[in-house]
Amino acid sequence: MPEHELAFTGIAEAGALLRAGKVSSVELTEAAIAQAERLQPTLNAFITETHEQARDAARRADADFAAGIDRGPLQGIPVALKDLCATKGVRTTAGSAVLADWVPDFDATVVRKLAEGGAVSLGKLNLHEFAYGVTSANEHFGVVRNPWDTERIPGGSSGGSGSAVAAGICAGAIGSDTGGSIRIPAALCGITGLMPTYGRVSRAGVVPLSWSLDHVGPLTRSVEDAALFLNAIAGFDPADGSSLDEPWFDAAEGIGAPVEGLRVGVVRQQFELADDDVRQAADGALKELESLGMRLHEVELPLLMQARALPILGIEAAAYHAEWLRARPEDYSDEVRTLLLWGATFSGVDYVNALRVRREFTEQVEAAMREVDVLVMPTCPSVASRITEIESGVARFAGLTAPWDHTGQPVLSVPCGFGDGGMPVGLSFAGRPFEEALIGRAGHAYQQATDWHLQRPAMAVSS
Repeated sequence: MPEHELAFTGIAEAGALLRAGKVSSVELTEAAIAQAERLQPTLNAFITETHEQARDAARRADADFAAGIDRGPLQGIPVALKDLCATKGVRTTAGSAVLADWVPDFDATVVRKLAEGGAVSLGKLNLHEFAYGVTSANEHFGVVRNPWDTERIPGGSSGGSGSAVAAGICAGAIGSDTGGSIRIPAALCGITGLMPTYGRVSRAGVVPLSWSLDHVGPLTRSVEDAALFLNAIAGFDPADGSSLDEPWFDAAEGIGAPVEGLRVGVVRQQFELADDDVRQAADGALKELESLGMRLHEVELPLLMQARALPILGIEAAAYHAEWLRARPEDYSDEVRTLLLWGATFSGVDYVNALRVRREFTEQVEAAMREVDVLVMPTCPSVASRITEIESGVARFAGLTAPWDHTGQPVLSVPCGFGDGGMPVGLSFAGRPFEEALIGRAGHAYQQATDWHLQRPAMAVSS
């Protein structure tokens, strides 16, 4: 198998090859490292690369396979970590100057789970500073570029995660989502992103942005791979006060199950906010869902527009950063410092009122989802902006994603076509809390009927 084909081998396929002895983790890892060495100078997806540690981990994974030890779906698989995740002995910056030299003496829970599961970490991925933004144009560590067009943004804040997975550098990556930071880069980079139910994945050791909104989850190239990745990192963690003590579940149990009769709620308000090219791609996806036997129903959410503009994220981020912001304001970019100061302008009354609206919006969504099984909508209102245009309205990217962080429900973004400039478009499936397997069932069926998720950026496959 050519090296670039090996680099694009997904988690499910690579796992089968590894267990059949048809490929080794060392071979997969060397292909990933070669891809990283070729593309990192252009994409700037990483802040810190850990290639020698990855080689060591790959050799351990192969030794375990040889000894009949199977640690789970990510054993021997090259992955990478958003640089919000604390890594013992490896610099963790959060994309900031404030933490530029921080070397933790502990691992975040998700990092520990990945290591225990035999995953091979290639390093720490670039992101928007402190995860507070959607461009990943990082003033401190450089701009992350989209492999479909390197003059465009990959989205954010998990831009390095989106760029690296789309470019075949890793089979999956950790992202975090507070206003859309998993789903936005998934959509703009043409890959799959899964924001799990709030509390499903531990956030212990992950630098926070907004305590009541932060989610941790995977970016991969397929729904099946996202489900397998989630299985490896989910679970109760007493170190995280928001962690859910739920029975173990299998996010992949819906993969391949029938979808005929599945009730799909179309959030038409979200379609109307999208650009023409995005709306056309999403409308095409709806027709495909109907052809698969799913039943479409229009859904109205009267508080949706208010949910798009709630200041909860800004207020909680200002609270977390208050001490650093007072002591070293010059270490923040103008953009992030301005956002934090804006968050500090709100009163306690403002915050309580925002929480009230969030609860009312969540109740509206819960009522709507008693009539349907999943909600469907475009992930982003437009394709990726050019880097030179990021000052002109790019904040709108979070307009379609942010409401669903407030509800805490799981949301899956999958590629559904291409828009202006040949750039990817994403479609989102939102489910009830704890129903990751159900949205995975719908998303996987859509991917089996289409080939959007199989498309690859030209730069990532050329020698």
